Amino acid sequence: MIRNSDRTEIEIRDEMEGTRLDLVLSACLEDMSRNYIQKLFTRGCIRVDGVICKSKKEKARAGSVIEIDFPEPEMNQVLPEDIPLDIVFEDDDVIVVNKPAGMVVHPAPGNSCGTLVNGLMYHCGDRLSTINGVIRPGIVHRIDKDTSGLLMVAKNDRAHRSLAEQLAEHSIRRVYTAIVHDNIKTDEGTVDAPIGRDPRNRLRNAVVEGGRHAVTHYRVLERFGRFTLIEARLETGRTHQIRVHMSYIRHPLLGDVLYGPSQSKKASARLAGRQMLHAGVLGFVHPSTGEYVEFRADPPEDFMQVLDKISRS
Repeated sequence: MIRNSDRTEIEIRDEMEGTRLDLVLSACLEDMSRNYIQKLFTRGCIRVDGVICKSKKEKARAGSVIEIDFPEPEMNQVLPEDIPLDIVFEDDDVIVVNKPAGMVVHPAPGNSCGTLVNGLMYHCGDRLSTINGVIRPGIVHRIDKDTSGLLMVAKNDRAHRSLAEQLAEHSIRRVYTAIVHDNIKTDEGTVDAPIGRDPRNRLRNAVVEGGRHAVTHYRVLERFGRFTLIEARLETGRTHQIRVHMSYIRHPLLGDVLYGPSQSKKASARLAGRQMLHAGVLGFVHPSTGEYVEFRADPPEDFMQVLDKISRS
């Protein structure tokens, strides 16, 4: 519902009924680690309908309001960490990284280590762009914590400006693979619907009147009856865009706790421990050479395991 620097309120929706509270908060507070969220419980920072709750295993009740009082921020610097990175491409201007699901792109309160930025700082030293400050050096765009796949990182400010301009012009090619609920009957389609803050839950986005222009093109790759494997291409790049748009057309991503599935599809959601979304194609004009370059990464093992399960069910 409401979030500021030190307090957040979340109203439990019907589809979250019966889900453990720590899992609900992990879905809503995507930049914060599960460990940090659990510490909020033990410190008495979580209230449910006005009553302090210290049990992370308590089940959510539809209509209840969770209040979170955040302690003073502990993060004042970002330290390099020797984290293995799957680097698909690197030169003096750009790094393209295949980010694993579960890794946050840049530090946030309660999640100051183990991020992609920590690993990049160890790998690159001070050879990252400075445009986005000390917390997000080199970061031109981001993908969600529980989304796997490709993203580009700028190693100098000139490259950063070039890539950022391409993002603003919607000329960068970004194609995702996703598993969604139910059978999409049309072979392809476009969702052209504005995205803004969900008026019922300020931690979510939604299709809303007056929102920012957002366009997603999708194409069916394979149908499995209760699920459909699709390719989704971003024309614009709003936060959670594919997740919001697919939920809007009543085909939410499998495993997406924040935007679906509905109450009746909870059993299906247990097939996946995260939203089944992978950024598999990334193409852009190289900042120095002016040539178009394109990179691809296959979906990770957990994605393929879920795909195998639904193909056999």
